[in-house]
Amino acid sequence: MATPSSSIAFIGFGEAACAFLEGWALDDPARITAYDIKTDQADTRQTLLDRYRQHGVTGCATAAAAVAQAEVVFSLVTADCAHAAARTAAPSLRAGALWFDCNSCAPDTKKAAAADIEAANARYVDVAVMAPVLPQRHRVPLLISGPHTEDALSVLQSLGMRPEPTGDTVGQASSIKMLRSVMVKGIEALCAECLIAARRAGVEDRVIASLNASATQRDFGTQASYNMERMMVHGIRRAAEMREVAITVAALGLPADMATATAAWQDRIGQLGLDAGDDHLIPRLDHLSAMLRHLPFVE
Repeated sequence: MATPSSSIAFIGFGEAACAFLEGWALDDPARITAYDIKTDQADTRQTLLDRYRQHGVTGCATAAAAVAQAEVVFSLVTADCAHAAARTAAPSLRAGALWFDCNSCAPDTKKAAAADIEAANARYVDVAVMAPVLPQRHRVPLLISGPHTEDALSVLQSLGMRPEPTGDTVGQASSIKMLRSVMVKGIEALCAECLIAARRAGVEDRVIASLNASATQRDFGTQASYNMERMMVHGIRRAAEMREVAITVAALGLPADMATATAAWQDRIGQLGLDAGDDHLIPRLDHLSAMLRHLPFVE
């Protein structure tokens, strides 16, 4: 059980924020404040209000209200909203507050957010979350970088978290995360294109058997089922991340073809809004294949 001495706020209250809270198992979660932009939308407001109550936190109507008294702020929004979240909250931050930007963004995006936070006399920390937050919750591996890593380490460790410093420059942690995602999220997209097509052709068993013959570790069908679930549940958020990855790769003077194509596949599947169902590959492939028939594709 974590016993932090600092007051904490969340900007964004989705899976990651809830996982952290569950891992911390605080005696007094009501001292935690939270704001999520989805409370501004009629169709998602009640879901978020219920989530605040379920976790015992104090929900706020604005980002400004959530961060006003916080010494520590975790920003856990989508990649495309990360800079805007920092810019919006910055004027209301306490002097010296630590802003943990845990979003999957390009280094240049994080540097822009850092400029807004630091201009408000608060302290920005680049955080890269290096694995799914479930089932590890607050023990998920974190990379951190920036000029405030020493203080950031102290706070995160007091919460029982697992931070690893990677340098004193904002963007170092996020570079590792972004470039790793070319592979991790790219493999998910490759699985989707390969196996949905194989299922339509009626050769999925032979394709999977062939891939298993050359695989050195986990059964390919099991891994592919997991990959499909990740895209179905988190595809929209992953697509936003991959667009940031494309920015990262392009900034290094390289073509971002893989990142761009991965973003398209992640978004395409995520936008379907499908229930991933039970952990079985073939029903997932059939469901995706049927729904994708209704989408136009550019040849």
